[in-house]
Amino acid sequence: MDFRKYRKQRWWRHSLSAPIIYSFLWPIIFVDIWSEVYHRICFPLYGLPYVKRKNYIRIDRHKLKTLNLIQKINCMYCGYVNGYINYLKEIGARTEQYWCSIKHETPEGFVEPEHHKNFIPRDRL
Repeated sequence: MDFRKYRKQRWWRHSLSAPIIYSFLWPIIFVDIWSEVYHRICFPLYGLPYVKRKNYIRIDRHKLKTLNLIQKINCMYCGYVNGYINYLKEIGARTEQYWCSIKHETPEGFVEPEHHKNFIPRDRL
């Protein structure tokens, strides 16, 4: 999708949604701090290797000279939030692999996480 195409004609919609989108920032920062405490304390106790944060969070699009200030801020926000969610997902996946690597039932419509591919099928327990 070419974000520039919709920028002018949807400015008011974006302005209305911005407070809602940005309201996620504080809870995510809190969860980020708490999950990092968990990650740094518990992973060594479990003998699990650390997840490399820098492999998941990339904040670099704000350096593009073609973006205005608002776009740069939005790109930094998305780089952090979406990267952090991927990072947290990996921490959760490794935790689940350690504690309970048994496949879920798979009802119609269930989207099996990628990390479940090598889990033990329920019928083999």
